[in-house]
Amino acid sequence: MKIHEYQARELLTDAGVPVPPSHVVQTPDAAMNAARQIGGRTVVKAQVFAGGRGKAGFVKLCESPEEVRSAAEFMLSNRMVSPQTGAEGIAVKRLLVAAAVDIESEYYVAVVVDRAKRCPVVMVSREGGVEIEVVAKENPGAIEKCWLHPHMGLLGFQTAHLITALGFTDKDQAKAAGKVLRGLVDVFYKYDCGLAEINPLIRTPEGEILAIDAKMNFDDNAVFRHKQLQEMFDPTEENPMELRAKDHNLSYIALDGNIGCLVNGAGLAMSTMDIIKLHGGEPANFLDVGGSVTAEEATEAFRIVLADEKVKGVLVNIFGGIAKCDTIAEALITAAKEVGFNVPVVVRLEGTNVERARELLKEANISQLIPAEDLTDAAAKVCANVA
Repeated sequence: MKIHEYQARELLTDAGVPVPPSHVVQTPDAAMNAARQIGGRTVVKAQVFAGGRGKAGFVKLCESPEEVRSAAEFMLSNRMVSPQTGAEGIAVKRLLVAAAVDIESEYYVAVVVDRAKRCPVVMVSREGGVEIEVVAKENPGAIEKCWLHPHMGLLGFQTAHLITALGFTDKDQAKAAGKVLRGLVDVFYKYDCGLAEINPLIRTPEGEILAIDAKMNFDDNAVFRHKQLQEMFDPTEENPMELRAKDHNLSYIALDGNIGCLVNGAGLAMSTMDIIKLHGGEPANFLDVGGSVTAEEATEAFRIVLADEKVKGVLVNIFGGIAKCDTIAEALITAAKEVGFNVPVVVRLEGTNVERARELLKEANISQLIPAEDLTDAAAKVCANVA
């Protein structure tokens, strides 16, 4: 689960991390009023789940409330297009109006799960304000890391090491930086984060240490434990098909190709997408119906896959175990009757009740259902039918 920058700022503030004052608004007039309340220079920032806001023109430094209103009008009436949004861009519904601060130095601070070592790791760099992937590629030595004990968190000697790595020698600034590090780690542990990032953490000419941008995401499986996070969830920023699938106990991931993939199991999904690409095709999505899918859930799965206008063909790849092949076959037939197949649907079934499933599909005599002997045959057929 992701949250907006303004929400991440709230969590940091609660953890004692210093953040400039700000307001969240949804109209140009509200933006102008917020700027008047803050006073002085302000910055207007689009609140969307995508990076590249500054280069796209959706972060504006403003000298007056009138400039803030103009910036807000632009952002709320135009779609933001960046490398992370695709050519279609995304609509902006909320803006953050925050106090602007003078910057002497920028730093990067983050806590993320290191899946290789199976524990959290704190990463810091003196090269803040840019994407950490760029720093890692061009100057990996500029990133310092400290791996954390899963239960003990950030220890004193690690805090001191990270403060030194960031280059803080002034006693007061080092103390402030330590408070930021401990606060960020506390947020990470308290809310089951996958990522908690401040970029940039800045030092002002007066020596003040402030977090002026933050990004966080959380383990979906742990959100039920955090009422505050549940209230922060923004469905308007999520793919509607993914939300629809979740409501029916299905896992759906939207991609950019034109071949829908309906499978049971994440590993099977990966191999299905790989073999589609091997035969020259591009997956449009994958929808995992899981191991204990019901006929109703499977039918809904077909509705979801076929609702994607990019889909020109579907590969159904089911290995029947707990999810029986005849259940999937019945769902295919029901979907064909209720939804209608206007694209070819190649079907590869193996496992429990597969013979019964094949009989059902044969008796249904649906022209758009194309049987396959094995996965290789299925991939070749679906790619040939959408070419």
